[in-house]
Formats: sequence, C-alpha cells, structure tokens
Amino acid sequence: MKTDLTDTTSSKINKALVLGRRAIGTPAVGMVLTLVIVTDEENAYDALKAANDASREHPSRTLVVIKRVSRSPRDRSKARLDAEVRLGADASTGETVVLRLYGEVGDHAQSVVLPLLLPDAPVVVWWPVNAPTDPAKDPLGALAQRRVTDTYAAEQPIQELTARADAYTPGDTDLSWTRITPWRSMLAAALDQVVCEVTSAEVEGEEFNPSVELLAMWLAERLKIPVRRSKSAGPGLTSVRMETSSGPIVLDRPDGSLATLSIQGQPDRAVALKRRDTAELIAEELRRLDPDDTYATALRFGLERLDEEAAVTAPEIVAESVGTPAEASAEEPAAPAAKPARKAPAKKAAAK
Repeated sequence: MKTDLTDTTSSKINKALVLGRRAIGTPAVGMVLTLVIVTDEENAYDALKAANDASREHPSRTLVVIKRVSRSPRDRSKARLDAEVRLGADASTGETVVLRLYGEVGDHAQSVVLPLLLPDAPVVVWWPVNAPTDPAKDPLGALAQRRVTDTYAAEQPIQELTARADAYTPGDTDLSWTRITPWRSMLAAALDQVVCEVTSAEVEGEEFNPSVELLAMWLAERLKIPVRRSKSAGPGLTSVRMETSSGPIVLDRPDGSLATLSIQGQPDRAVALKRRDTAELIAEELRRLDPDDTYATALRFGLERLDEEAAVTAPEIVAESVGTPAEASAEEPAAPAAKPARKAPAKKAAAK
C-alpha cells in the first residue's frame, strides 16, 4: 500500500501511517527501531532496497531523507515537503516513509524527522554516501544511538579514515569495518589452532579500499606487530599473510568468493568467504546498538603507525625489474624516501 502526500507536514504523515495500518489490518506497531537513511536521489533506490531486505531480520520504520536540489532562485525560496508512505508488501516487514525536502526545509531535516521517530525505540542513522565529517554533531546524527557511514563511497577513502578517527564518538561505525568481520573471525580462529608468536603480517587488497587499512590496523593493534599493506587487483581484500614462529599462516581469497586457509604443518582448507552485499552489512550493524570499542581502537591506531608502506599503495609489480631477494635489498636504499610506492617491486616478491 502506497500513499503519496504533496506539500505535507509531519503530522499528516503520522496520520497517514495510522490510517494505512488500519487499512491493511495491522493496527499494532511491532517494530524494534527507527532507521533513518540520509541520501540523494541517485542512491536512494539501492539504499532503500538494502534496508527493506535487512528489515526481515529487524522490523523497523525506515525514514528516507532526500534533500532535493533546487535549480532556480525561485525554487530555492520555496520550502516544501513531499512524502511517500509505504506499508504492507511495499515496505517488507516494517514501514517506509520517503521524505523529499525542497528549499529551506532541507536545512532543518531534524525537525521533520523527529515527530516520525518510533517512541521508546532506538534510532540508527545511515549515510550511504556523502556522510558528514563528524556524524555525531550532525543534526540528524544527534538523534541516533548508532551512526553508520561508508568510507568506501568517499572520494578519498583512505584519507577519510583519518577524519573518522579524529571525529570518532561512541556509537559511530562504518560499513568498511563491517565488511572485514568474516576475515577477523577466520584469522582469530586460525591463531587459536597453533601455539606460536606472530612476528609480522601483510594485508593485500585492491587500491582505495579502506577495509584493507582497517584490517591492517586491527592486526597491528591487537598483535603489536608491524603490518604491511600491499596492492592487488582485487576484488576487495584478497590475502592476509602472518609470519609466525611456527611458520606462515595465509588466508587467500583471489576470486572474492572462496578462500584457502594455509597453516604450516596442516592441510590447506577451503573456506567460504563470499563478499557480502549491503543488506547483509546493514543487518549486521543493526544487531548491536552499543558502541563498538574494537572498531574505535583499530580506527584510532592510525595509518601513520603501520609499517612504513602500510599507509600508501604497495608498489606495482613490474616483471622485468623483479630480481632475487639479495638484489632487492641492494636496490632498496636507492629509492627516494618521499615515494615509498616506487621501491623495488622485488621486495614484495621476497616478502611472500
């Protein structure tokens, strides 16, 4: 059931929700939270589809806030609120309200959203794109217990991590961190199987993927070891190699679906490590509404504290310049200090 409201108000939207629930025969509100999605028109469809899929696990009232861009001075001077109310099969297991804000009302989105929040229920705000630098100080973010961003969608994803660390407030989280949950679980399980001391590690993944940096910082902070970030063709994270006193432990996923776990002295094992879609990621974040201290610790570790090459892209592999490890060591001092990404590619081959 869909109801379109043009040039409306929050009170009229609430009335439409009540009438809609009665019309479909579900007058009781059985939702556990309010999910506020702040996005633009271009990304609204994908974000709403992911939220509807996640609502099967977390029935919620979903408020999609879209600030429409006015093209003329006359339009910018007119404040208007349009809404689309979806209930029943059109809203999966919850309720959906799509809010389109025009003119000056776009600067006061919190005044529109506040009357529509479920009473006595947690509030989660999600920015699929264009997240504010400090989500907790954003007017909409201030209404929420949890604030979800996605640095992977930022124009400069790696630099965005530093800004997230500087502005971190308990309750902040990022989908780039959520993407590495299966990797962290597998690596922790692998270390539980052997008695050893980890001396160093290397995390390999595609360029401009903040999940690679986050996993490297998590390993460096938890294990107190140097961690190197290397570049691969992807997709996403492709490999983690830990050097230990009992031999290397390698988790390799070249195709984005099936990974191989290799532990010295044990047979290789195939591990399902498929890349997850946005619906699965947001559903995982909605399972916990308390601050994620592990994410905060890893984020605040800092890119600058990784190995000297961890905060930059690893060198390109050039076939004709690859030599023996001894040749790589001899050539390395000649590389300029200001451009670590142009060091001898043979160092990467030697590290593996």
